[in-house]
Amino acid sequence: QVQLVESGGGLVQAGGSLRLSCAASGRTLSANGMGWFRQVPGKEREFVAAISWSGGSREYADSVKGRFTISRDNAKNTVYLQMNSLKPEDTAVYYCALAARAAVASRLNEYNYWGQGTQVTVSS
Repeated sequence: QVQLVESGGGLVQAGGSLRLSCAASGRTLSANGMGWFRQVPGKEREFVAAISWSGGSREYADSVKGRFTISRDNAKNTVYLQMNSLKPEDTAVYYCALAARAAVASRLNEYNYWGQGTQVTVSS
C-alpha cells in the first residue's frame, strides 16, 4: 500500500515562500507522474501542479505559473512544491497525489493515491 506524507506547510506573510515536500513509502514513485492539488472549505479540490515520471514534463495551473515550481527526486522517493510570492488566495490545504500513469496528469480522476494534506496559510 502506498503512503504519501506531506510536510512543510505553515503560516507565511504575503510575498513569502514555502517549500512543500511529499515523501512516499510502500513503493517507488519513479514510474508514475505526481501532482499537487489544493482545497479550501466549501470548494472543490483544484489542480496546482504536476510532473511526469522523469521530471521532464511539468504542468501548472494558470494561477500559480511563474510562482510555483514542482520537482522530484526519485532517489529519495520525494516530490516538492516550491511556492514563491505567495498570496492570501493561495491559502488552502495542499495535497500530493500519485498518478496512475507515467505522464503528467492534471485531472483528479487520473490519481489513485493521496496524502493527508498540509495546511498553507498566507496572511495579508
